[in-house]
Amino acid sequence: MSALLRTDIEAGEHASLSRLAAFADETRGRARALDPDPYRTEYQRDRDRIIHSKAFRRLMHKTQVFLAPEGDHYRTRLTHTLEVSQIARSVARALRLNEDLTEAIALGHDLGHTPFGHVGEDALSACYDEVRATYPGVPDAYHHNVQSVRVIEELEYDGKGLNLTWEVRDGVAHHTGDGMPQTLEGQIVRLADRIAYVNHDIDDAVRGGVLSECHLPPHAVAVLGATHGARIRTMVRDTIATSDGAEKIGMSAEVWDAMMELRSFLFENVYLSPRAKEEEPKSFGVVKALFMHYLAHPEALPDEYRPVGTGDLVQRVTDYVAGMTDRFAIGTYQDLFVPASWRM
Repeated sequence: MSALLRTDIEAGEHASLSRLAAFADETRGRARALDPDPYRTEYQRDRDRIIHSKAFRRLMHKTQVFLAPEGDHYRTRLTHTLEVSQIARSVARALRLNEDLTEAIALGHDLGHTPFGHVGEDALSACYDEVRATYPGVPDAYHHNVQSVRVIEELEYDGKGLNLTWEVRDGVAHHTGDGMPQTLEGQIVRLADRIAYVNHDIDDAVRGGVLSECHLPPHAVAVLGATHGARIRTMVRDTIATSDGAEKIGMSAEVWDAMMELRSFLFENVYLSPRAKEEEPKSFGVVKALFMHYLAHPEALPDEYRPVGTGDLVQRVTDYVAGMTDRFAIGTYQDLFVPASWRM
């Protein structure tokens, strides 16, 4: 038996993948060149670097939608990431695109997410609004995709960054917001992210008693299916059928519109519902208080987050607070602001 070499894998890609695929031996490369690995392609190395990163491990203790849910079966940011990866890989495999690149982008797409889900993003954006006059150059808002790239390029590996390929960084940067990924693999992840959260957020909302399956919009159910699995199958199969041989990834108009109908329904009945929102002012306050504390006391930041000068103070405070898990943020808040005699 002979070992499978990287060159064998690369040759296999050219023999089996679509001409539209991103081939590992044609990557645009890294900011810092690495000697080739004898057994792994460049995209396989990127996947492994992400999985072994601290930021990836922290996703296990970051909220997806429901804050501090009672039960073991609610999604976290990590389980969301794994579901996105599974969906994206299934689509990439069927379309004969590069599954390794797709997986790397999917696993890295949410590395910059804050504690407490999107409410953490909202809190940091509110902080930016308050300090912008004092610290010029502060961004218009906090964007987790931008922070994910920063984690990849600068924060991991003690400030050296993960040094990932251009294709992975592009896919992570454009998995949401303006602009589309330049690879089809990145476009798959962008769509798989939406497929995953629309479906698993329904599942969690039903489990949490926020809604029942019978409350879902009848038209969307008729198009997509009446169960969690049926809806995912419909969306995945439609994506494959619509994108087969095309130079961009997409869905049919009927399935896309039905998915967007479900997404709108979720915003109205889940994301903005009293059950999901009841604890948000508290978590918003935790993130804001931490941000403002470290902005006023940068000497309290861990050494690796200390700013070089006032010009990067806001960014360094953002790096530290955004990287916190829910439970670490709560514990730090208690240590800073709650008298020890009050703690249970």
